[in-house]
Amino acid sequence: MQPLHIKTPLLESHPLSKIVGCPVYLKLENIQPVSSFKLRGLGHLCQKAVQNGCKHIVCSSGGNAGLAAAYSARKLNVPCTIIVPSTTPAFMVKRLEEEKAKVIVHGDVWNDADALAQELCKDPEYTYIPPFDHPDIWEGVASLVHEAVEDLQGTKPSVVAVCVGGGGLLCGILQGLHDVGWQDVPVVAMETEGANCLNASLNENRIVKLDGITSIAKCLGSTQVARRAFQWTKEHNIISDLCTDVDALNACLRFADDHRMLVEPGCGATLASVYNNMYDKWSKEGKLNSDIKSILVVVCGGNMVSLEQLQIWKKQLGMS
Repeated sequence: MQPLHIKTPLLESHPLSKIVGCPVYLKLENIQPVSSFKLRGLGHLCQKAVQNGCKHIVCSSGGNAGLAAAYSARKLNVPCTIIVPSTTPAFMVKRLEEEKAKVIVHGDVWNDADALAQELCKDPEYTYIPPFDHPDIWEGVASLVHEAVEDLQGTKPSVVAVCVGGGGLLCGILQGLHDVGWQDVPVVAMETEGANCLNASLNENRIVKLDGITSIAKCLGSTQVARRAFQWTKEHNIISDLCTDVDALNACLRFADDHRMLVEPGCGATLASVYNNMYDKWSKEGKLNSDIKSILVVVCGGNMVSLEQLQIWKKQLGMS
């Protein structure tokens, strides 16, 4: 079956390459039909579910995963219900409805919405589609690495940079790297302060559940990382680090100037690793080789951003 996602461009970024002194390649997942990488994993999972007899897709997400599920359901011609928390912006509810999804607003946080989604799926004709924690999602995301290998003509990057919310992107990238024999390529896993469930877990060497999300990077808004993502940290060289909301938003703004594209602050966390040249620090700390020849940055994208929203975040963070 033809995948629901598109093959995205791999762009060598002149502005970012100048900062770190080596080629920086951008995998532009922000130009997927739903503006984020989520379509790779959610689309793959939904396709498999429908092949196995799914009659109705149910997903709990007021953000990019919900939109990917709704888009997939429309393309696969099956009904879809998206359960969102009350914090979901009205424009996002409208966008979900434009994909023909039935939207139910339930609870104040994602966990409340997720509980209702799982309750609905006691109906045997309904299929629960999680936002990030499923092997079929990771398998779909791994296709990103397979494309990058083709575009880079087999030349391995020195490091791959991603952001971490629940860990679906991280798990998929790592699976892809191991699929293609690039298991020696380190992965930078960026989070914002206040949405740092992976970093907090690594600090305590156990999976930690955050009390809440205080970062503006709501697309990184899982309070607990997927168990598989945590396990990967024992099997692969993963550099977990944090940036502030100001760093992430500054990266979004600079990226908009440099490449005429808008991305969410979660994606901004990944870009901040380059704009702040954290690679130099990691090399000095011995976490990376000092001879970095190239960096592959996954521009994960995101729907919940606009010129107006960027200004709202600037004001919220006290940025001039």
